[in-house]
Amino acid sequence: MRLAHLILAHGSKSQLERLVKRLIYPNTDIYIHLDAKRDILEFADFAALEGVSFIKKRMRIGWGDYSMVSATLISFEEILKASPDYSHINLLSGQDYPLKSAATIQKFLFENTDKSFMRYRSVIDDWQQSQSRLVMYSLGDYKFPLRFKIQDLLNKFLPDRKLPLGLKPYGFSQWMILTPACAAYALDYIKKHRSVRRSFRLTWAVDEIVFQTILMNSPLKDTIVNEHFRYIKFKNAASRPNTLTIADAKLLIDSNKFYARKFDPKVDSEILDYLDAVAEKEIDKLFLN
Repeated sequence: MRLAHLILAHGSKSQLERLVKRLIYPNTDIYIHLDAKRDILEFADFAALEGVSFIKKRMRIGWGDYSMVSATLISFEEILKASPDYSHINLLSGQDYPLKSAATIQKFLFENTDKSFMRYRSVIDDWQQSQSRLVMYSLGDYKFPLRFKIQDLLNKFLPDRKLPLGLKPYGFSQWMILTPACAAYALDYIKKHRSVRRSFRLTWAVDEIVFQTILMNSPLKDTIVNEHFRYIKFKNAASRPNTLTIADAKLLIDSNKFYARKFDPKVDSEILDYLDAVAEKEIDKLFLN
């Protein structure tokens, strides 16, 4: 049995390398989807890192656009073809960092191979502030001139959109830990249902909705635990999370989560050093016991 990490990366090479080195562990493979806007030759030396590879088909990712979902799906497809023996596929960003040791996280996941971990809320009942995403038109993923002016006209004159096939919408956070069965189901569903794919492509910030909606309307819904083991801090309903610093150290450790986001070593590298030290102590305790 093995564990797969999938990192969606677009930023600092040194930060990504530090994250990858913390993830490297026996029976673990690390896949990196590098935004196609970046020159992959800059990352050629990653080939020397054990168990690390880059997703071959790369997307140019736009924030809030369906391209984020496309990048995730094509990465899932490549990972599933690479090995049938993964317990889970763990989706991370290049600005994430572990709060616990690789050994602790892997042990937990290997003991829960029948469960996926994903935060979800019913858009209709519990996450009503996101309903506008599903009724309004977003053309950000369509790269043609004047698309935003056309988008305004569509939203002014056309009736509200509705999800096809009677799907009940769910969503919350795009970061998740899926079993291969859940990843394969979502991938197959999108391929088979063109109307759903088209609807999602017209939805802003749909990366926070796609997988929850598909899987919570699926026969696999009872295998999903409403927890993604991430600490993410938002301030005043901001659209992007806070950058975490050493001032957040106690909150991070007390959270008992596996990962947190987001970090920026240019803002504060001390917090990453601190988390490395905590993980080392954790490993020592595991081996002593």
